[in-house]
Amino acid sequence: MNEKSNRLPSLNALRAFEVTSRHLSFKSAARELGVTQSAVAQLVRGLERELGVKLFLRLPKQLALTDTGRVYGSDIRRAFQLIGDATLAIKPQQFSLTISTTPTFAAKWLLPRLASFTAAHPEFELRILASESLASFQTDGVDIAVRQGQPPFGPGLKAELLFEQHVVAVCNPALRHAAADAHASENLEGLTLLRDTHNLWPQFIETGLHLTPSSDVKGLRFNHTSLAIDAAIAGQGIALASDFLVEADIAAGRLVRAFSASVRGRHDFHVVVPREPRHPGPTDIVRDWLLAQRTGN
Repeated sequence: MNEKSNRLPSLNALRAFEVTSRHLSFKSAARELGVTQSAVAQLVRGLERELGVKLFLRLPKQLALTDTGRVYGSDIRRAFQLIGDATLAIKPQQFSLTISTTPTFAAKWLLPRLASFTAAHPEFELRILASESLASFQTDGVDIAVRQGQPPFGPGLKAELLFEQHVVAVCNPALRHAAADAHASENLEGLTLLRDTHNLWPQFIETGLHLTPSSDVKGLRFNHTSLAIDAAIAGQGIALASDFLVEADIAAGRLVRAFSASVRGRHDFHVVVPREPRHPGPTDIVRDWLLAQRTGN
């Protein structure tokens, strides 16, 4: 047998034939392959010429496989399946996990660190579900959650402490002296307090600054702490946030501590996973990575 007679047909032609043999329609095959109907028909005709056999009967309103086409189509379909299986076997396995957290935690802590994780674990596809609403491990397909509060968080879940909540007041460096003067004079009415849905300012003023909260102090309200932090960076006032959420902004000089006081909050941050996760190995890897970040490892 010479080299020419041993040559395999074009893979494009074989694929066009295999898809057409399933649909018995050039139009439907073209839609699946993302090419034109005429291109599919031309590939199939070229394959028939090369093989020297008829694979389809061209009926008035449809196609029909010849006996030869039926047998050949079945064999070609198995061949493509073998190619697909072999390719899948050598490709790195992909894992898709969903992490549920608040928008502020995602924006100010998690997202800046994700690049290091994805570089170390390219086989992972992480989906970040950022919402103030409590996501469900079952109905929302959540694999890992970062939740605030005190465990237990529910039956069938296990929680590990990520960060204790220590609330600090931060502002643009340009407002530092105004904040210090207001504290020294025990009059905060000249300051603008940036509030979020947690509304921790009364507790901070009373417990941290040892002053009496007043309704006369000016303020702006935001529905996310991250927005209050961004407003503080822009010099619009003083925001309250958990200390670890503003570490990077303080280190970069975008923020400073407005007061030296720190108030211990009741809503610590925990990494929460199901006791029986859907993907045990990958879930452990992501959970361990999250916990390692608290010490900077």
